[in-house]
Amino acid sequence: MPYDGYSCLRVSRDRGVAFVTIDHPPINLFDLPLIQDMTRLGAELEADPEVKVAVFRSADPEFFIAHADVGLIQLLPEVAPPRSPAPSHFQQMVDRFRLMPKATIGEIEGRARGGGSEFLLSLDMRFGAIGRCVLAQPEVALGIIPGGSGTQRLPRLVGRGRALEVILGCADFDALTAERYGYINRALPPGELRPFVERLAYRIASFPAEAIALAKTAVAAAELPTREGLAEEAHCFNLSVATAEARERMRAFLAAGGQTRALELDLGKTLA
Repeated sequence: MPYDGYSCLRVSRDRGVAFVTIDHPPINLFDLPLIQDMTRLGAELEADPEVKVAVFRSADPEFFIAHADVGLIQLLPEVAPPRSPAPSHFQQMVDRFRLMPKATIGEIEGRARGGGSEFLLSLDMRFGAIGRCVLAQPEVALGIIPGGSGTQRLPRLVGRGRALEVILGCADFDALTAERYGYINRALPPGELRPFVERLAYRIASFPAEAIALAKTAVAAAELPTREGLAEEAHCFNLSVATAEARERMRAFLAAGGQTRALELDLGKTLA
């Protein structure tokens, strides 16, 4: 799968990891061309058997994705249409990166506000550069609300009170505050961000694709009532145990000294 013909993205693959660089001057605006590229990318990544992890970064150190194109929003009807039972196109586009059977990671330098923040909230993990990463949901200041999943994803990550602080306050959040709130996984010094994300991405990509996909399915079920979520986890566990690669890896683990004191003392390094 060549991943060519994009106007706003550059994609490279290495050892099961797709590195996606957003390159859409002057500010990486989430306009129609970038929306079209992201929609196509989601479909291609999901269908690519060689990719287990996707890492998103920006070519511009000051902007990850500025925000959604306000000009596009102004084209929406002045009379609100009837309630739809289905998510919007934008919501479905970003949610695909949350639900696809690949790990998705945001490597954040620069600003990600509005739709850019919502895109990151739909990834599995987010890591920000201290002194460079800026996150915000400024929509209420323009008289609208976050409409690309922000009102749903943020409370699940940071809790109701902090989500409302972000959404109603419309202020910028730096990497350290975002980490403390749970908006991002970790805040790292700029020089450590990329090496850390790449180590994590390659580590995940070294594990079985089926296990990665089933783990994501089970974690997504945490949004269900607890009993239903537990049933889904049990089903995904049984599916994973039945795979040939799991059987082989468990055999190799025990043969290599698994469940002995010497190996278990530093199991994390052994698994890598």
